Amino acid sequence: MARRPDPVALYERLQADDLDGALLAGLMDYVPDAADARQLPGHADLPDRLQAVQRQLQRAWQARERYRDRAVRLARRDAERDARRSPPPAPDHTPALPSAAAAILARAKARAAAPRGS
Repeated sequence: MARRPDPVALYERLQADDLDGALLAGLMDYVPDAADARQLPGHADLPDRLQAVQRQLQRAWQARERYRDRAVRLARRDAERDARRSPPPAPDHTPALPSAAAAILARAKARAAAPRGS
């Protein structure tokens, strides 16, 4: 049988702002007992406080999961949208010729266009 977490130790860790320690000590396994309210003099609300922290952590963890699920969903939508997009058109211009090659080509075109004599 699992050992029941000590509510006083849990409360003291929470008061010391040691949330990790409280979690390791079994905060989320804590189930209130009628005697817990009398274990720490002056703190009859001990079980209520521990349960409130449990609820707060559960809400935070659920929000974190929703955030992670949303991030995955948005990444998937972005990938699907990118896949549907057509690839960018290939450049249809021809690369420029070096000036020497352009001059040779121009002379050849001029010669070809010149009327041929007998």
